[in-house]
Amino acid sequence: MTAVEQRFREFKMPDVGEGLTEAEILKWFVAPGDTVTDGQVVCEVETAKAAVELPIPFDGVVHEVRFDEGTTVDVGTPIISVDTDPGAGEAAPQAAPAAGKPAEEPAAEAEPAEKEGRQANLVGYGAAPASTKRRPRKPLPGPQRSAPAPSAGAPAPQEPAPAPARPEAAPAPSPELNGSGRPARPLAKPPVRKLAKDLGIDLEAVTPSGPDGIITREDVHAAAEAVQTARETPVAAPSRAVEGRERRVPVKGVRKATAQAMVNSAFTAPHVTEFVTVDVTRTMKLVADLKQDPAMAGLRVNPLLLVAKALLVAIRRNPDVNATWDEDNQEIVYKDYVNLGIAAATPRGLIVPNIKDAHAKTLPELASALGELVTTAREGKTTPAEMSGGTVTITNVGVFGIDAGTPILNPGESAILAFGAVKLQPWVHKGEVKPRQVTTLALSFDHRLVDGELGSKVLADVAAVLERPKRLITWA
Repeated sequence: MTAVEQRFREFKMPDVGEGLTEAEILKWFVAPGDTVTDGQVVCEVETAKAAVELPIPFDGVVHEVRFDEGTTVDVGTPIISVDTDPGAGEAAPQAAPAAGKPAEEPAAEAEPAEKEGRQANLVGYGAAPASTKRRPRKPLPGPQRSAPAPSAGAPAPQEPAPAPARPEAAPAPSPELNGSGRPARPLAKPPVRKLAKDLGIDLEAVTPSGPDGIITREDVHAAAEAVQTARETPVAAPSRAVEGRERRVPVKGVRKATAQAMVNSAFTAPHVTEFVTVDVTRTMKLVADLKQDPAMAGLRVNPLLLVAKALLVAIRRNPDVNATWDEDNQEIVYKDYVNLGIAAATPRGLIVPNIKDAHAKTLPELASALGELVTTAREGKTTPAEMSGGTVTITNVGVFGIDAGTPILNPGESAILAFGAVKLQPWVHKGEVKPRQVTTLALSFDHRLVDGELGSKVLADVAAVLERPKRLITWA
């Protein structure tokens, strides 16, 4: 190692100790020309686990910042260069060694951070395997302390030739291996780890095909197909002990698609559910009045119609809830239209057709569309197009006498509202306890793009409209 190499030290993206292979630089706290000290935080990076700060393991002046903020960098790549001896002149590296002193000897006095036993690790993850062990020093010739160089005529205690072979005495740390010779923790990038989690695949059981034993997306998909094939293998017929007491029905068609969609939704989007109990006496009275209105003649008028209208009003007041999470492009897609899905139980299973552009429909138009949707679903004539493109959904569990639930999001949507049974209950009204029509609403939302404040506002607005339906006019 030359004097210049000793002077300019590189700080590499450290090993996170979690099998991850990259991290994104979020923010730099230093710039070229800044003085840094051992242990000073120089940047903040983000991995699949969290955002953490990186301290630099030596002193000096920042010479070069290698990557801009927002760049994803592989572990082990130099990210910053530091001049550890800024006071040295340009000619200092060309200085000749002292008489009789081997040219290789300065290398024994200054080595990279790895030779000092200083391999940095991300804060909060602990040390990577073998990263804190000091490399054993080879005994120097003569006394084991700094001493004057031997005279020119003194015999050399040992030949200098073996010095370059010193790195071979302690090879660079390698990932800890398990009994099969593979890394103790599978190597995979964050998107691949997420894919495996979504598909329910254990990375320990996946055979890697990428360079240096890294698991790829193709490896995960291959493992998932193998698991699916194993599940579809016919099982042995039931024993006579239970024959006639059990039924086995193949999972296929709508029920199979629904089951897969619900699993994907439940394990992809972080669900949050909030509840509110509301007095809907005025809404129930309005439903009765609308049934007698000539403008609604021949149309399906029920509490669900007004719940749908109340939700559309709440979305207009809080438009950011009407969005979807684009995982592939890492974007949130906000939608200026509402395709309102209605969960419908059919003999073939649960389906969720949607009313296209429900936000633009009048109350009679919404009632007509809702009636056609329900009739078509019950007849089993719902087309795939009618079930695609939904933005938000209502599930009416009240028709089964259920008060509330924690509905699972329809894939690709950010919110779903559960409408519970309307029951006559004692309620404080105008300072007195009176029997009132009461229901419970539950709103589940995707917490990646809908926070607690936004979700609460939407649910509160729906409840407010159902409590005082005249807000359908004043909030329009």
